[in-house]
Amino acid sequence: MNRNLVLKSLSFSLIAMLLTSCGGKGRDYKNSSRATGWSINDRDGGFQANTDYKEQEAAPGLVFIEGGTFTMGQVQDDVMHDWNNTPNQQHVQSFYMDETEVTNLMYLEYLDYLKKVFPPEEANYRNIYYGALPDTLVWRNRLGFNETMTENYLRHPAYARYPVVGVSWIQAVEFGNWRTNRYNEFVLEEEGYTQKGAKYNVDAESTFDTYTYLQSPSLTYGGQDDVIRGGRASAQREKANTPKSNPNNPGGSVEAKDIYVQMKDGIISTTKYRLPTEAEWEYAALGLVGIREYNAYRGRKKYPWDGAYTRSGNRKTRGDQLANFKQGDGDYGGIAGWSDDNADITAEIKSYEPNDYGLYDMAGNVSEWVADVYRPIVDDEYNDFNYYRGNVYTKNAINEDGTVKVLTTADIVFDTLDNGKIVARNLPGEILQVPVTEDDTYLRTQFSDSDNRNFRDGDKQSSRYYQSFSDASANDRMYDSPINKISAGENGMNKEYDKANDRTTLIDDEVRVYKGGSWRDREYWLDPAQRRYLPQSMATDDIGFRNAMSRVGSKATKNKTPRN
Repeated sequence: MNRNLVLKSLSFSLIAMLLTSCGGKGRDYKNSSRATGWSINDRDGGFQANTDYKEQEAAPGLVFIEGGTFTMGQVQDDVMHDWNNTPNQQHVQSFYMDETEVTNLMYLEYLDYLKKVFPPEEANYRNIYYGALPDTLVWRNRLGFNETMTENYLRHPAYARYPVVGVSWIQAVEFGNWRTNRYNEFVLEEEGYTQKGAKYNVDAESTFDTYTYLQSPSLTYGGQDDVIRGGRASAQREKANTPKSNPNNPGGSVEAKDIYVQMKDGIISTTKYRLPTEAEWEYAALGLVGIREYNAYRGRKKYPWDGAYTRSGNRKTRGDQLANFKQGDGDYGGIAGWSDDNADITAEIKSYEPNDYGLYDMAGNVSEWVADVYRPIVDDEYNDFNYYRGNVYTKNAINEDGTVKVLTTADIVFDTLDNGKIVARNLPGEILQVPVTEDDTYLRTQFSDSDNRNFRDGDKQSSRYYQSFSDASANDRMYDSPINKISAGENGMNKEYDKANDRTTLIDDEVRVYKGGSWRDREYWLDPAQRRYLPQSMATDDIGFRNAMSRVGSKATKNKTPRN
């Protein structure tokens, strides 16, 4: 071989080795900074970061939904002529979703917690518990005998695994907030950051709140230091009294540090149990992950299962109904002994096969609340990524000394809903939230107001080009819904109903979307694209809910199923 070629080959090899050692492609910078070259997680006081983070794990009850593009809206004939779900292409990020609807047993655990922490026999706590109670009277009918469900459905163990109903949108949101705090409280205890059993020994003034812990951990659990800094803090104190070999301090000891979990540790975060957005719910219900044909991508899938029919075509189960819905007038479950769907009212969870994401009852059983404020049109011209109408942006309230304002029992504010029910707007232990101001939004292009629920729906407050057909008035609104005034006084409820004769709609910023068919609905409503609405303070016997949770990090899990 030519000597020059050998020398060139050796030179290139040496250069490649030098580049690799100096930060080339082969260096992963796991424990050193790509910015400065300094060591990361150095015990001598360097920058501390979690360099071993794997990926987000599914929280209890949730399954992973890989995000993607889909056709949102109805692609079948709109026989009702609603024109409120015209097809449009949307993209949703990956998220997690409850595999089943929230059950009576799950909701009873929530009620039990509230009853113990906020005893309803105490006047200042009474409406916290009563405000969370489902409306069991939704089962009653003027010409029907349904007292069995009225008296038993929520609490009797025979219905423990049935979906909870009689829950308003507001109550469903509060359940998700409670569930978030209890889960993160559990994680901190399991990891040894808080005292063992602390979650059982709390009162109204010492409850745990996730956001308070991340913003000001010393104020959680009512500021009880021994509870907040549990096993790890104790271990750190013990370690502090043990001599450590240190070239800079031979035979000395290390100082114990306050051990709190921070966002950068990757143990807990602000991702929470919440209601899914309408786009997320519809995407998850379609279950397109199992079908990769062009027509499925373009929205030709009619139900959460494959095919255009509601009965199974499999050999072993041929003819069985695939969901719990109303077959026809007076037919809620079929002939006795030859039941079509094995249910007359709601059915026990997991009574039917899941869709391709592993989600049960995304059609039939109960309709489900989603997070969105209802408008007849999905504004895909403005946004086609993680579409959601309902953003109300807030910020932490700050005390004069610069600390966050953590609420106490004296700070609880109660709201009287349109239906006269009294609910707590906030709870002790939470950080007080206040609307963002013009100073906060100065020169921002993405948003300019705190409340964006009515953005681009045609009303004067959200459209600079809107012109009223009548004389200009401060009361001009795109949706002329009734304005009722209801308040709670010492002598009972003060009700001032809107008696105007010119109201044309029930749509306003307090009306929310619910999706999916229920045990009361005909086959038409089983299409995931169908959408209906109801005031957020109301409840029925056929609307339940399930929770979702955002995913942080990569779009897909590392154990992603390979394509066929």
